[in-house]
Order: sequence, then structure tokens, then C-alpha cells
Amino acid sequence: MANKSKPQNTFCGQTSRREMLRQIGGGFPSLALTGMLAKDGFFTPKVNAASGLDELEGPLAPKKGHHKAKAKNVIFLFMYGGPSHMDTFDYKPKLYPLDGKTIDVKTFGRGGKKNKGRVVGPKWKFNQYGKCGKYVSDLFPNLATCVDDIAFLHSMTADSPIHGSAMLMMNSGSVRSGSPALGSWLNYGLGSVNQNLPGFVVMLDPTGGPISGAKNWSSGYMPASFQGTVFRSKGTPILDLKNARGMPLGEQQTLLNHLRKFNQGHLAQRYDNTNLAARIANYELAYRMQTAAPEAIDLEKEPGHIKKLYGIDGSRTDDFGRKCLLARRLVQRGVRFIQIYSGGNHNDANWDAHGDLEKNHNYHAGNTDKPIAGLLKDLKQQGLLDETLVIWGGEFGRQPTAEYARGTGRDHNSYGFTMWMAGGGIKGGISVGQTDELGSAAVEDRFHVKHLHATCLHLMGIDPNKLSYFYGGLDRKLVGVEGANPIQQIIA
Repeated sequence: MANKSKPQNTFCGQTSRREMLRQIGGGFPSLALTGMLAKDGFFTPKVNAASGLDELEGPLAPKKGHHKAKAKNVIFLFMYGGPSHMDTFDYKPKLYPLDGKTIDVKTFGRGGKKNKGRVVGPKWKFNQYGKCGKYVSDLFPNLATCVDDIAFLHSMTADSPIHGSAMLMMNSGSVRSGSPALGSWLNYGLGSVNQNLPGFVVMLDPTGGPISGAKNWSSGYMPASFQGTVFRSKGTPILDLKNARGMPLGEQQTLLNHLRKFNQGHLAQRYDNTNLAARIANYELAYRMQTAAPEAIDLEKEPGHIKKLYGIDGSRTDDFGRKCLLARRLVQRGVRFIQIYSGGNHNDANWDAHGDLEKNHNYHAGNTDKPIAGLLKDLKQQGLLDETLVIWGGEFGRQPTAEYARGTGRDHNSYGFTMWMAGGGIKGGISVGQTDELGSAAVEDRFHVKHLHATCLHLMGIDPNKLSYFYGGLDRKLVGVEGANPIQQIIA
């Protein structure tokens, strides 16, 4: 049986050379954390004069060496299942007359690699909008009015055309589980802003979470304090947060103070146990969130015209509209990263249109179009869009050909698809990259998921090729050991 009191990075029972150098250079984070926990609270807040919000000192404080940020927060609108780019924002006029014809085209999706297929022509008309003249399909009449604030990326690529691994890549930069999510990296690199709310919030579709579940917002090999917290837009914002026994907050704090003393002693005897340290800190965060989270989620304080803007009216847009409005309220309260999912892991409850493309996309676009447009317009009128980066997209796109012998469904496509970004440091009214005339693959300015992540980190003031976390003997990065540069064409 292994001796748990010794470092785990060993070779033949001895501390490895790499681990010895790491200890000498980096010290023992648990000692720093123990010292921090020994103060009056688990964290020592300081007031940011610019924002008026609390920031944290200690291990959760910002890392050094960043440049001036163009964005302060990120809202990632995740269209789970893979929207069809040639039916939404990537106008392909030559596809229309090819509808129903079998042509030679290389594809790779759930059905494997193929060299030919039956073309499915776009099912919606496209029209030009805004000063930029951007073509947008009839699926998004409300969002089409915002194109002058949006940068469209038409040449995105990914490594996998399979939902599980593609989801993990879009969220964590790796097709394998166990890596920290984008929201975890941002909070690790920048520290927390509001000590009373999580820095990374996730809101799921009412039909359930995506495939692989919590792996998509996991902190991976980082401390658990960096993982995403699932919020609900109605009722209790966080499950099991409310004190079921009705204990007054003062008595709870007294109990936590005593518990902290025992936990500090327990932690001091264990080597660099970041999971234990995070668990201890989470007790105090949960206590503070009992009052902060319900206030943040109270949409009744919003005026009627704002609710109407988001489509909060009891119709099909109500649920996603509430989530988008809640995202804006969380941004105002210093939450760094908010991810909202459209589509759950249940039958046709997501954008995965293998069968009836028209029914599927009409449903999901109809649920999200008005709320997303409302979010962009509300952020802009409140002066928040310039400092809030909004990202839209799925884990991949769709193929120009049908998957089955009959029907209008499209298979997965990671060779080329569309995503867009708006706000925080983004040039509006532009389109970058291009797929071929069929939309089957990116052919101009091909961008990988890692470039999207690098752009996000850069806009938030982080050098994507320098931010690292030491784990398993290596300095790990969100953009991988090979690194990746931001997409300069869309940066203002």
C-alpha cells in the first residue's frame, strides 16, 4: 500500500527530479492556503475601486503577467448537438439547386467516412441584414438585427465528429476527460471578483444536461473550487443550498468557525491536498451564497420592458430568456464565466438533426432567437457589451448531405462549421474564414477550437501560451503544449 503522506510524483519510491525542482521553485501551496484560511474568513476580500466588487487575495487571486483586458466576463451560449451552419449563418446559394442529387463529396461523421452523398439543400431563405450586409437565414429574424455587433467565424474545425469527445474539446480543449473547462482556466488565471458567488456558472436545458454531464464544466486536475456551479433560473438557484433546518445564519457561521479549526489541522498534515482545501473553502462559499444567490436570481426586480425584450412572457422563449437575463445579472455581479446550454441529452431535445432537419431547427432556433438578441441588445444599452464577450456555437456543424437514404437530416461535421463572437474587444459586422461552396470543409483561414480558446483568453487579458498549471510532471495549458494564437482578424 502506498504511503499517502509522501508526494505522489515519485520514481522507485523516491521523489523524482522534476518533482524536487517543482517543490523548490513553487513551494507548498497548502501552506499558503492554510495561512489564508487561518484569518477571520476563508478568504480575505479587498474592494476593487473600479468595480466596487470584492476581490480575493491568496491562491485564488489573479496570476501575474497578464496584459490589459478588453473583456471582463464571458457568456458562452452553447447550442448542444451541432447546428447546421449552411442553414443558419453560412449562406451557400449553390446548394439549393443540388437538393436531392447525389454528388462526390468527402464527409466524416457518425456514419463514418464517405466519398459521396445525397445533397440536402438549405431549408430556409437567407436575407441580408445590417450595414455589413450579412446573410442570415429566416431561422434567426431577431438575431439578424444584431449582425453589426457580431464577428462570424465560418471556418471553425475540431478533432472529433462524435458528440462526447467533441463536447469535451469545445469545453476543455481536449477530446479526453479530466482537463479543466474554459471557465476553470479563466478563474484560475484571473481570480475571483465576487466572494459571494461562484466564478463559473452553468445553466442547463430543461430536458437535462449534455452528454458526459459534469465533465463539461469540471475543474479537472485543478482544485475543485474552480469547477462550474449549476444554477437554475427558477426556484432555488442552487440545489441543496437552502438550510433545511432553519438555522439562523449567525449560528451557522459559529458552527463553520469551529469546523474550520478542525479542518485546518486536518489539512496541515496532508501534502498539497488541493481537493481537500477546496472542499473546506466551499463550506464558507455555500454559506455566503445563501443570501447572494437568491438576490442575483430574482428576476422580478427587472422592469416589464426588459422581460419582454428577452421573451419572458410564458411562451416558448420564456425558459431560455430567463437564463439569458440571469446571465446579464450575474455579469453585473462579477461572475467571470457563464455558460448556457440550449438542448439536453434526450432524444431530439437538442440540435442533433439526423432526421427531420426542419422540425428540429425550427424548434430550437425558435426557443433561442429572441432571448439571444435580447441579451445582446440589453448588454449594449446597459453599457456592458463592450466588456462582456458573448460566444455562440455548438461542438461542430452539419454536412451538406443526408445521413439516411430518405429524410432531410444531416450528419455531424467537424471539418468546417460556424461560430460567432460579440462584445468585449470583438470587431462587429465582419465575417472571417470560409468553407467550400458546399459547406463541407473549411478552406480559407481555417481555425481550430484552440484558436477560439486562445482568443477568449487573450481578450480577458491572459496570454494563452503562458498560462499553465503544473500537473503530472508537466506545465499544462488550455491551448495544449503546441500553443495557439488568437484570431487577430476579429479583435478590435
